[in-house]
Amino acid sequence: MASSTSLATLPSQLASPARRAALSRSATARPRHHHHPLLRAPPKAGCRLVVTCNAQTAVPTSIAQGTPVRPTSILVVGATGTLGRQVVRRALDEGYDVRCLVRPRPAPADFLRDWGATVVNADLSKPETIPATLVGIHTVIDCATGRPEEPIRTVDWEGKVALIQCAKAMGIQKYVFYSIHNCDKHPEVPLMEIKHCTEKFIQDAGLDYLIIRLCGFMQGLIGQYAVPILEEKSVWGTDAPTRIAYMDTQDVARLTFIAMRNEKASKKLLTFAGPRAWTTQEVITLCERLAGQDANVTTVPVAVLRFTRQLTRFFQWTNDVADRLAFSEVLSSDTIFSVPMNDTYQLLGVDSKDILTLEKYLQDYFTNILKKLKDLKAQSKQTDIFF
Repeated sequence: MASSTSLATLPSQLASPARRAALSRSATARPRHHHHPLLRAPPKAGCRLVVTCNAQTAVPTSIAQGTPVRPTSILVVGATGTLGRQVVRRALDEGYDVRCLVRPRPAPADFLRDWGATVVNADLSKPETIPATLVGIHTVIDCATGRPEEPIRTVDWEGKVALIQCAKAMGIQKYVFYSIHNCDKHPEVPLMEIKHCTEKFIQDAGLDYLIIRLCGFMQGLIGQYAVPILEEKSVWGTDAPTRIAYMDTQDVARLTFIAMRNEKASKKLLTFAGPRAWTTQEVITLCERLAGQDANVTTVPVAVLRFTRQLTRFFQWTNDVADRLAFSEVLSSDTIFSVPMNDTYQLLGVDSKDILTLEKYLQDYFTNILKKLKDLKAQSKQTDIFF
């Protein structure tokens, strides 16, 4: 029996009348032959699509109705990423049976197996590889996003549509999806529009879901600011007063599992934000103080980002660069990526004091790294004396 899901509003970049007609003619096609909505020249108006997934084809192993699936069996998609690996570790620590969907890669994700997870190879851009990974799974936690070198739509839209369809067809009982704060307010940015439309697709799919919008990860600041300052390299920033409430990915993972077990959070859209929203300059100043040295800051005006984005639109081969610059432009605008968390803490029964602050996170990092550098310097001196 085929199950269908509808998407009330799709990004104008992703659908066209011709594409809708093609989809309606192939509504009962096998998933491996199914082409998801994608358009190179975006129309102005939105549209409504009905996308179907043939469950009989999608399920490689017949699962009779009533076959028990343990609530602790989860599939983490995007398990090798910054957030995904923390979700895996938290799940294992809490006693879940964790299966990780990982793309075939030259360097296997052995660290996931070492932690105690099961690793299965599949690729969201190849829908025929997805169903086998879902057999015996109760909950899917979707942390995946496309790689920088590939088109945004390949994984973040087409791949997600295929995954959600298969999850619905195979009776997955909960789907957790990570999105971006304020994605519904920036339809001009392809990545944010795709995230928003994926939210709508999940809500219309008939699954029990939990959608979590995120503002920013503390972990990303290490490579962006902390390491360049220590290495006396340039730190890139903008002249915009954007504020972002960064959150530790370990806290994101912990709150995710609390929300998953909370019936009141079923079919909810939650936003997780850190205790305080920071500007780029404030983050740099904090890193300078903790590192004990000044940063070599190179400021990129927002106007340059806008001009570069418009320029890259003239060349077909730079479309994806322009898409990512559009996202950078939003991050560099006069925007606050934060929300009050009091209601969320109350819903989840979480004490705000248990959420790591950015000051404490960076202080721990610099304390540890400076101690290691000091130890290495001491060992180097001892070696020199010995020789």
